[in-house]
Amino acid sequence: MDQLLVKNIGTIVGIERQGRLRLKGAEMDRMERLDNAWLLVTDGRIESFGSMDDFPCVPSAKTVDARGGMLFPSFCDSHTHLVYAGSREQEFLDKIHGLSYEEIARRGGGILNSADRLHETSEDELYRQAMERINEIMMMGTGAVEIKSGYGLSTEDELKMLRVIRRIKETSPLEVRSTFLGAHAVARKYKGRQKEYVDLICEEMIPRVAAEKLADFVDVFCDEGFFTVEETARIMEVGAKYGMIPKIHANELAVSGGVQVGVAHHALSVDHLERMGEEEIRVLTESETMPTMLPGAAFFLGMSYPPARDMIAAGLSVALASDYNPGSSPSGNMRMVMALASFRMKMTPTEALHAATLNGAYAMGLSKDFGSISEGKVANFFITKPMRSFEFFSYAYQTPLVKRIFLRGKEYKKA
Repeated sequence: MDQLLVKNIGTIVGIERQGRLRLKGAEMDRMERLDNAWLLVTDGRIESFGSMDDFPCVPSAKTVDARGGMLFPSFCDSHTHLVYAGSREQEFLDKIHGLSYEEIARRGGGILNSADRLHETSEDELYRQAMERINEIMMMGTGAVEIKSGYGLSTEDELKMLRVIRRIKETSPLEVRSTFLGAHAVARKYKGRQKEYVDLICEEMIPRVAAEKLADFVDVFCDEGFFTVEETARIMEVGAKYGMIPKIHANELAVSGGVQVGVAHHALSVDHLERMGEEEIRVLTESETMPTMLPGAAFFLGMSYPPARDMIAAGLSVALASDYNPGSSPSGNMRMVMALASFRMKMTPTEALHAATLNGAYAMGLSKDFGSISEGKVANFFITKPMRSFEFFSYAYQTPLVKRIFLRGKEYKKA
């Protein structure tokens, strides 16, 4: 039996005792905390926690002194594209000079640019680059992550990406979920023949991905200039037939119908949502689908932010994710995502934490085991330096506060 006992915790935050898999509406602004606390881990799971007034004697446990720092559940980042080759800072300059995301894409940049680079990069090199990013986000507090393909845009290159994600699953201490996103853009060779490309996805890519058991989810970029509602429905139906749970990129560039088609096909999450109206919110309130917001992309692209306050007021759950990718959100810093949620979308720090932990775990189908400090859950957490308040964590968003990282009860340190 492997045990870890953390003592002298200033405050445990993100406690969930009711077994809820997600939080909705007003629930998101309520959080149980425990001051002057200890926490016991047994065989990688949280066994118990309590007040230092009742500190247990566990001679077999390794003891860690939190020295008054706060203990947080690890972030659960449910939307990333962190397997990619190289970077796209030239497009960063293009944006500075006034080109829009859509204009860059029409010029052959954006996703197609990343697809070209990925095609020329070996699987081993992709894995090496991706593991650098995995270690980066881990040391910033992320303990579970979803990673999408979508920079392949051919059967062999999509499989290459998904095999890299599988290697990350097998070698990283993070909990990893994989998503097939062949419908991220139309491949160059299929320009003007979008229907044929959708046929390729449905008739060749999805069966090949399923044969190797490479993807937990299937995703589609359902938006203006990308894939239509009808194409999205077809791809999700075929993916579901092969056991892949639908997720969807929706309403980033326009009110696209993506939310509605996602809900109709029982998508686990619909992501982006910069363009939302009353009808989209109404549809989501009648579903089990998690609306997931990616404020890092809105920040980097200079776009409007999702209407978080309207969604929460309507009683919805909402999740936050980083969208870590080379073109529109080159950062996996979930603490910065929380800060943007407060600064730009007027979410309270409590709402933002729940959105980045428990609700993010729900958006990956993981909230039974991840996303909160709960007895029986996987012991993924981090300890901060002592802080004057929980709110200081988001307020001082660039101050280096994350001090110690624990995943499955094991401590990880910077290399």
